[in-house]
Amino acid sequence: MPWSSSRDEKFEKDDDQSLTTVLSSHEDRTNLLLLVANCTEAMRKQCSDTFDPRASDKLVNPHTTTDLVDVSKADGGASQATHAVGGRGAAEEERREALVQELSSPQTQELKKATLKYLDDWRARVLERVGEAVNQKEEAHEQRVDAQPQAPVAPTKRLEKTSNNEAAIAALRKLYPPQATTLTLLGEAKRVLILHSLLLLLLSLETYSAESRVLLLQITSSLELPLQTLTTDESKVAHGLLEAAKKQMVADDETKKKAEENASSRKWKVGLGAVGGAALIGITGGLAAPLLAAGVGSMMGGIGLGATAAAGYLGALAGSAPLVGVLFGAYGGRMTGQMIDTYAKEVSDFAFIPTREHRTLMHKGEKEHRRLRVAIGISGWLTSERDIIEPWRVIGPGIEAFALRYELEAMLGLGNALVTYVKSYAWGWAKSEIIKRTVFGALMAGLWPLGLLKVSRIVDNPFSVARARSEKVGAVLADALINKVQGERPVTLVGYSLGARAIYTCLTALADRRAFGLVENVVLVGAAAPSDAAQWRRMRSVVGGRLVNVYSTNDYLLGFLYRTTSLQLGIAGLQSIEGVAGVESVDVSSIVDSHTKYRYLTGTILKKIGFEDIDDEEVLQEELALKHEEKEEELAREQKEKAAKAAGGGEGEDADELEQEVKRKNEQSMLGWMSGKIGSLSLGGARASQEAPPPEAKLSEQQKLADAEGVMPAAI
Repeated sequence: MPWSSSRDEKFEKDDDQSLTTVLSSHEDRTNLLLLVANCTEAMRKQCSDTFDPRASDKLVNPHTTTDLVDVSKADGGASQATHAVGGRGAAEEERREALVQELSSPQTQELKKATLKYLDDWRARVLERVGEAVNQKEEAHEQRVDAQPQAPVAPTKRLEKTSNNEAAIAALRKLYPPQATTLTLLGEAKRVLILHSLLLLLLSLETYSAESRVLLLQITSSLELPLQTLTTDESKVAHGLLEAAKKQMVADDETKKKAEENASSRKWKVGLGAVGGAALIGITGGLAAPLLAAGVGSMMGGIGLGATAAAGYLGALAGSAPLVGVLFGAYGGRMTGQMIDTYAKEVSDFAFIPTREHRTLMHKGEKEHRRLRVAIGISGWLTSERDIIEPWRVIGPGIEAFALRYELEAMLGLGNALVTYVKSYAWGWAKSEIIKRTVFGALMAGLWPLGLLKVSRIVDNPFSVARARSEKVGAVLADALINKVQGERPVTLVGYSLGARAIYTCLTALADRRAFGLVENVVLVGAAAPSDAAQWRRMRSVVGGRLVNVYSTNDYLLGFLYRTTSLQLGIAGLQSIEGVAGVESVDVSSIVDSHTKYRYLTGTILKKIGFEDIDDEEVLQEELALKHEEKEEELAREQKEKAAKAAGGGEGEDADELEQEVKRKNEQSMLGWMSGKIGSLSLGGARASQEAPPPEAKLSEQQKLADAEGVMPAAI
């Protein structure tokens, strides 16, 4: 581990260390406050740049916009091409004027004001808390006021590459440039202790917001520590908090009995778990807070930080089991069956499915699956129930990952329609014609082969229905996040196709409701959503970390689906996002030539953009699945081509024939889902009857805990 350096062996053996002993001089303590101030100032500047026309104007690339695509090149019209080039200057000027007008609008200025106010309030609390930890409390306020940010200077020393994911380390340095600090002269173990202490101090604010997590990334980079140090520490802290709370259940029976006899105002019981489907751990409220604090302090030790200091840095969180429950989303989130029912009234089949549930069941003794961060993956269509979870198994164990299930019938209908369409002879024949011109060229000029248009209803209707449902689920997801189903933990959202559309709608709703601090990172892949700068600016305001748009200019199917849609706002899945500072656009045209490939490329794409938490084994399995799917697709198309030629067909199959094929697939998909659901219920009922204790048996709290740890619900 990074903190097991022999050069700091004596330091690690000391179990009474704290920030005040590590930072023994006033200068060192001031340097830590300056480092935090510089990092938070860098975050504020990035936020401000989102609304700065000077920063945004630098990001405008006229060569990627739809109005400047040389449509005539494919059609032999040289005069039109010359006209397009000649009008480029005027188009750029119009774009700049529109950008300034949008940024100066009252709505945008009000959003900027609200965003910066939230960030400033959070920054003040952080500096105050860190100041209290490294100085006498009465000096903390004065230190915070005096801690003026300095210009960032990247140190020359290279970051230690102890992490296996070098792409993530490179992304860390690029996205979070190190701030100059003399604290890098300290030994590695001491720097790790500083990072660990800051994590506990931020948790003491009783919320682990997206901004707090981004700050720790800034600190990790500045202290020249590998990213793995932070992610490992987060996992240890999550386990420590839950384990310390669990240990309270072994307190003597007499203490619990006395607690139960107290007034009802002193009683509470909370379930500790993750986004509504975790194992429930009962915590009785009569136990004394110092006992819990001592347990937390002991669990947080082990890297040089004393138990007393650890519990002190956690503040009220160390002495209150309900606050721990709130943090992990069981108590504060209220993700009960009743809440699920409320969401289900708006969106059918709404549920969060743990992506690593299979591993938890295989290792029932594993209790470290709880994390301080949550990821939610959203698929854009389905061909079977497996497609809900499979694309998101690539998300590694450093984050607690869930897949969002919703509107199964509509999503299965779209998936079966898309797969049938791309495997048809009509699509194979038409694609060879489409590829002669750009996607935008076809969109602008309406140059779609007649044979493709004849069978377009196969995908048009399912796409329209699923798009409307995705927009609705996005609004519901925003409401769920605001109600803290994830607890007080930052959320990363990843989705492809209409899953990205749902996230697009979710972020827009969060911006409308000024819900800051909830979302850490967002990755939209092949988004079936507009690329309008004003909308993406609003989305950026509620994302504390990275906002990434992944697109392919070779996604002909997405272009075809959007052929009847107004192109004035652009299509995010086909182009970069222009004029919005803080939005990353990643071109994957070299690996994506079909919209349906995104289902099998989530891991490859996430690795490409430097996503933190990747399971390389799952990525390999995904790549093998893609090769298998490509072979099946080619084989199916060849068979249909032979059949069409034998029947004397020209451009492809009859629409009625394809509709019948889609209908059969839909019936099979729904039948398979219902069979699995009935089987699961039957199995659950059998287990319940076998494991249920006699009515007169009364389980102890310890027994309830043991039972809870052995069960992982399939959905929340």
